[in-house]
Amino acid sequence: MNGIYQVTKDECERCVRDALEVGYRSIDTAQSYFNEEEVGKAIEKSGIDRKEIFLTSKVWIEHFGYEECKKSVLESVEKLRTDYLDLMLLHQPFGDTYGAWRALEELYKEGKLHAIGISNHYTDRMVEFANFTNIKPMVNQMETHPLNQQKTLKEWADKYDIRLEAWAPFGEGRNGLFENEVLKTIGQKYGKTTAQVMLRWHIQRGVIVIPKSVHKERMIENFNVFDFALDENDMNQISQMDTATSAFFSHQDPAMVEWFVKMVEERKSQHDSSKEKKNW
Repeated sequence: MNGIYQVTKDECERCVRDALEVGYRSIDTAQSYFNEEEVGKAIEKSGIDRKEIFLTSKVWIEHFGYEECKKSVLESVEKLRTDYLDLMLLHQPFGDTYGAWRALEELYKEGKLHAIGISNHYTDRMVEFANFTNIKPMVNQMETHPLNQQKTLKEWADKYDIRLEAWAPFGEGRNGLFENEVLKTIGQKYGKTTAQVMLRWHIQRGVIVIPKSVHKERMIENFNVFDFALDENDMNQISQMDTATSAFFSHQDPAMVEWFVKMVEERKSQHDSSKEKKNW
C-alpha cells in the first residue's frame, strides 16, 4: 500500500501514477488530505482495471454525524472517480462518531463501501466500537512502528478480528529510526535497508502497512520486501525496542483534543465542502 499523507496536490497525481507503475495496488488517501481528486485522476489515467486497486479514504471530523458523513462519503466517491470505495475509515475518535458510523454501515450494506473501519481509536475506544455497533470495525489504522508497537491494541484487535493498519510505519524516521543500530545490523544480515527491515517486521506481525514516499526509487525499495524473512531472534530484538510512546502526540491528551477542535473550526472556514468548486 502506498500512502499519500502530506503529498501536495501538485505532486499527488504523479506519485500515485508512479506507485501504480511500480506495482502498488492499494492507495490510501483521506478527505483531510485534500487530494482525492488527484488520486482519482491518476487511477483513471493509469488504465488499470478499478477492480485491481484497493482504494481507501477517511471521513474527517467536520463531516461526522449521520447526514453529513453520508453526504461527504458520496462526495469522496465522486471525487475519486469511482462507484465504490474498498475501505472507508473514521479518521479521528472525536465528535459524533456513532452517527457517522451508522452512515458507514448503511453505505456498506448498499455496496458503496466494501469495508469500513476506524483510525486513531485507542484500545478502549476500539473495543467499545466493536461492541456497541451493528457492524464492528474491520480495520483500525494507528501509529505503529518499532518504537510504538501497539502490542496491547493488537492483542485486542486480534480478539475482535479487527486488522491493525500502521500509519507512520517508519515513525517518519523520528528518534533516529532509520539509523537505529539494531535495525541496521539485522538489515546487513539480509542485504536490506532499515526501512525494508521495518516493513518486513510489520508484515510478519500481521500488520497492514502504508509506507509513504514521493520518490519512485524509494517506492521500488519499499516494495522489495517479499524475498526475505526475519527469524525469531530478529523479531525478538525489534520487539524489545518498544517504548509504547507516540512519536507524535496522544489523542488522550486534553490539550491535544482542544488543538483538534481548533483545527476543525479553521478547516471548516477554509474548506467548506458546500462551497468547493466541483471539478470532478
